[in-house]
Amino acid sequence: MITYKPFYETLKKKGISTYKLINKYNISKSLIDRLKHNKPITTVTLNDLCMILNCRIEEVIEYVKDEKSQD
Repeated sequence: MITYKPFYETLKKKGISTYKLINKYNISKSLIDRLKHNKPITTVTLNDLCMILNCRIEEVIEYVKDEKSQD
């Protein structure tokens, strides 16, 4: 399962709120909702978030093995 938990940790570390992402960087509320609920986003969006936050991809997204899935 893909999770965006690192994204929220990075926001906190850099002192950036979701409000600022929406109003200063024109990130849509629907994208914030997708991140909040670990829904798929495009690699273009991941690139944009990394540019805005000046961070590595690992600071936005991580893979966690889903206990429910089969090997």
